[in-house]
Amino acid sequence: MSKSGLIEFDAVLAIVRRKSFRAAALELGLSTTAMSNVIGKLERQLGVRLFNRTTRSVSLTDAGRNFVDQVGPAVRTLHDAMSAARSQQETPSGTLRINAFATGAREVLGPLLLKFLRRYPQVHIDLVTEGRIVDIIAEGFDLGLRSADLVPSDMIAIPIGPPRSFAVVASPKYFKTNGKPRVPPDLLRHPCLRIRLPDGAPHRWQFEKDGQSVQIDVQGPITLDEASLSRIAVLDHVGIAYFMESDVREDIKAGRLVRVLEDWTPLLAPLCLYYPSRRNHSAAFKALIDMVQDRAG
Repeated sequence: MSKSGLIEFDAVLAIVRRKSFRAAALELGLSTTAMSNVIGKLERQLGVRLFNRTTRSVSLTDAGRNFVDQVGPAVRTLHDAMSAARSQQETPSGTLRINAFATGAREVLGPLLLKFLRRYPQVHIDLVTEGRIVDIIAEGFDLGLRSADLVPSDMIAIPIGPPRSFAVVASPKYFKTNGKPRVPPDLLRHPCLRIRLPDGAPHRWQFEKDGQSVQIDVQGPITLDEASLSRIAVLDHVGIAYFMESDVREDIKAGRLVRVLEDWTPLLAPLCLYYPSRRNHSAAFKALIDMVQDRAG
C-alpha cells in the first residue's frame, strides 16, 4: 500500500497504467472498494469526473487527461525526492552542517572529519567557524563543536579529542636572549603577542595553579586574532605567545618552540560534538556520531 501521502495521485496514475480499477488496486495494495473510494473522494474535491467507467472498461475524461498531463510529472518528481531522502537514511550521503570555533575545527579536521569523508565519499561537510556561540537549531546546523562547558544543557554532547590546555611558548632564540618567565606576572616584563577576541576586546591570558586563578593583561608589539598569524610571529622570535596547545604541539615536539608556565595551564573541559535530541537523523549524521563514539571508546 502506498504510504507516501500521495495516494490519490498514485491511484489515478495506476489506473491509467493498468486500465483497470482492480489491477491498479492490486498494484497499490488496496481493495477495489478502497480504490473506488479514493478516486470518488478526489473527484468530489475537484468537482469533475476523472474517469468514465463501466463494468467492462475505464477511460479518462477530458478533464482527467488534462489532470494526468499536469500531475504525472509532478508526482514523479515528488517520488524521486522522497526516494532520495529515504536513501540518506540508508547510505551516508548529503550535507552535514557543523558550527565550530576555529581552534576546535583545527583539532578535529584531520583526525576526524577528513577521515570521515574518505570513508563516506558521498557526504559533504559544510564546516562554519566563528567565535560567537550560535543556536545551531535556529541557524540550520546539524551539529556544533564547542568546549563541554559551553554546550547548552538541552543538547546531547559527545566528548571528542585528546585532553586540551593552553600553552605559553616562544622560540628557543627568544628565550636564550630574554630568559624565561617563572610565574605569570613575569610576562609583564616580556613582549607578548596580544590576542583580540571575536567581540574586539583584548584577551587576558588565563592561568591557574593550586586553586589560584590569575589573569594577565599582557603587553606587546602586535595584536592578532588568528592563531596561524600568531604562529608566524612567534616563530620569528617576536615575543611570547599564548595558544591552544594543539595549535603548536608539533612545533613544541620539533623544538621550534619552547613551552613555559606549563604548571599554570591545567587541563580544560573536553571538546564536544553536540546536537539536539531529535529523531530521524540521516545515515550520514549517524555514521559521524558512530565514528566519534568509536574514537572515544
